[in-house]
Amino acid sequence: MEKEEWDNWTSPVEFLLLGLGNVPKLQMPLFLLSLMIYMVTMFGNILIVVLVVADRHLHTPMYFLLGNFSSVEIFCTSTILPRLLASFLTGDRTISDHGCFVTVMTQFYFFGCFAATECYLLATLSYDRYLAICQPLLCASLMNWKVCLQLAAGSWLAGLLMSTVVTWLFSQLQFCGPNAIDHFFCDFTPLLELSCSDTTVLTLVTFIICFLDVVFPFLFILASYVCIIVAILRIPTSMGRQKAFSTCSSHLTVVTVFYGTLIIVYMMPRPAPLRQLNKMLSFFYTILTPMVNLLIYSLRKREVKGAL
Repeated sequence: MEKEEWDNWTSPVEFLLLGLGNVPKLQMPLFLLSLMIYMVTMFGNILIVVLVVADRHLHTPMYFLLGNFSSVEIFCTSTILPRLLASFLTGDRTISDHGCFVTVMTQFYFFGCFAATECYLLATLSYDRYLAICQPLLCASLMNWKVCLQLAAGSWLAGLLMSTVVTWLFSQLQFCGPNAIDHFFCDFTPLLELSCSDTTVLTLVTFIICFLDVVFPFLFILASYVCIIVAILRIPTSMGRQKAFSTCSSHLTVVTVFYGTLIIVYMMPRPAPLRQLNKMLSFFYTILTPMVNLLIYSLRKREVKGAL
């Protein structure tokens, strides 16, 4: 390929992350808020992982899956927040190092990988709750360590493969400017808006992958909870119904918050007046949700409190 022809297909010299807005007075409060969220999320989820590994009372399939879930939250938050914190503190929102395109694609790849893994882990945890409530006598045999390891490994592998396919297709696109990413991280739609290549194949493949990664786990979770609710309503005593519901209420809350914001962010149109709202909702599900999950799901469990 001639040098001139190669230059036409290279990425821009630098990308600019527009962030949450250019209001100087808000940069320091946003930095402090984000730093606090990051510290709580990291400390809490690392603590959960350490407890699951160190305390023999937590050496059960459910807590093994919960340890994997906390690990995903750690990695997913660390993919986005350090760069966002740096931009709040310094005001520099450019990605202008030598491998700027590699940096953008790396963040895009790892965020997609961890987000996909989280969807499958939530579905796996819902299956565990289904067995505990609807099949209590068979729960130990159906959710044994072998099955648990296979489900966890499958969740990580699915996230890895799906993100690899989408990122590879994305890397084949031509980006010819403007180079401003209208977001605070390298997300799919803002990056797609910068491309001047034909994105038909990428859009079709991404649609299929989103069905496998988001819609299918969501439908599986929905079906699990329909069965769970039916089983709970059949319990004759109110005390029994309350006890059964308490075992899955935290997971149901996490699923509702995660999928609720996820669906709104990616199903809502992105006209100019709604882009700031879209970014704020993205901030909620990518940064606030991992901390909320920690507080309402992991730390509320009786066994975790006992281990602490």
